[in-house]
Amino acid sequence: MTTLELIEQMTARLEQAGVSFGHGTTNAFDEAAWLVLWALGQPLDGLDMVADQAVTEGKAAAARALVERRISTRKPAAYLTGEAWLQGVPFSVDERVIVPRSLIAECIAEATIDPWLGAETQRVLDLCTGNGSLAVLAAMAWPDIGVVAADLSEDALAVARTNVRRHELADRVTLAQGDGLAAVAGQPPFDLILCNPPYVNSASMAALPAEYRAEPVLALAGGEDGMDFVRKLLREAPAHMTPEAVLVLEIGHEREHFEAAFPSLDVVWLPTSAGDDHVLLVTRQALTTLSR
Repeated sequence: MTTLELIEQMTARLEQAGVSFGHGTTNAFDEAAWLVLWALGQPLDGLDMVADQAVTEGKAAAARALVERRISTRKPAAYLTGEAWLQGVPFSVDERVIVPRSLIAECIAEATIDPWLGAETQRVLDLCTGNGSLAVLAAMAWPDIGVVAADLSEDALAVARTNVRRHELADRVTLAQGDGLAAVAGQPPFDLILCNPPYVNSASMAALPAEYRAEPVLALAGGEDGMDFVRKLLREAPAHMTPEAVLVLEIGHEREHFEAAFPSLDVVWLPTSAGDDHVLLVTRQALTTLSR
């Protein structure tokens, strides 16, 4: 059996089992390729090079066992492999954090935020940092900028610390623990705030597949309309922002609830692969109108 044949076999098994995707892959073939290549010790982006290689029965059995664990536990593949990739960058992952998949990563990589930055941009906050992936990507994209990665969860920050060290960014990325912006109380204001907060509304939370329920609820649930954390954030953010600062916020499928909660707030919707209504940018000046 070749590597590709094994992957195709495991694709059919995942489809038959009815697992859900969305934690780094969107379909059964890509998920099967991830798990099989991982089990075989092959690069996850190297399928073309090994597709026709023969697989020993022992290695094939190991790959099948990993796929069966994926099916029986309904855990995201990243929890089984201990690693996830975002914008081509590897990150350590375990069940203390959600699997990194923020669309803000695209905005960083594709420089769609850059027009709002300038020479005066010196400090970036990644709020609700989770495993630290956005903080690491921000530090890589803007090498002259200092980054603070903040989260309520000490467990999440332990994983973030691992990733900061993994990418040798401990001199540029610092960690802070606390509830929302309280984590950076007393710190100088920021020129850019990135935030992928808990924003899933209660009805959607109740309908989530098992793979999503395997993730920390703290990082997902946003209350009845998904806006509990966001309301507090937008109210408090101006006090932590420099005059020309901007906030980049991911809200997923919650645009309707966001606009109902903030009907007069002037925002810019940033393009992403999921559409133009999942990530928004708002200036400090616009945020100050909320308190009037």
